[in-house]
Amino acid sequence: MIEAKSAESNETLSEVSLESLIAKIASGDREAMSAIFGETKTAVYGFVLSILKNSNDAEDVLQETYVKIWSTAERYKPMGKPMAWILTIAKNLSLSLLREKSKRVDMPEENQLEDQSVSFSASTEDSIVLNAAMNKLSDEERQIVVLHAITGLKHVEIARLLSLPLSTVLSKYSRAKRKLKNILEEE
Repeated sequence: MIEAKSAESNETLSEVSLESLIAKIASGDREAMSAIFGETKTAVYGFVLSILKNSNDAEDVLQETYVKIWSTAERYKPMGKPMAWILTIAKNLSLSLLREKSKRVDMPEENQLEDQSVSFSASTEDSIVLNAAMNKLSDEERQIVVLHAITGLKHVEIARLLSLPLSTVLSKYSRAKRKLKNILEEE
């Protein structure tokens, strides 16, 4: 999976295979679409959830993201960063939804996100503690942590994706790590 990291090299696995899947999608290969969904859905969902903070909206945008990938794959230009391309689509759809929602009446509190985590393989108790810790981070800190830890993007790529200076991304990531460590030690 894309979010897995190689123990020796500490690099995300197979950006090249994602590019080849996108090329196959461009030629109408449904199996490639299924494969790319399986490889990236956790990272995309976590990223979208960190923006929208509502699980129902995040699921909708997740689906829209893959529909958009299917319809625009032929326009993808291989540059070694297919995950950044996918996350840019997800970000744009998320921001579009937020703009739409700002024009409508707010949703009731019960629809707000209670579970900020992406599906980690941890016990229920660990997940609850991690969710509580993630909720104490600012929105930008949470996004940066998700993008770096789940998708494996480098800080430079995160800075470009979020339109922030690299120094800001680095400081927010460092601050978020310290906050999480302190919170988890207290729990």
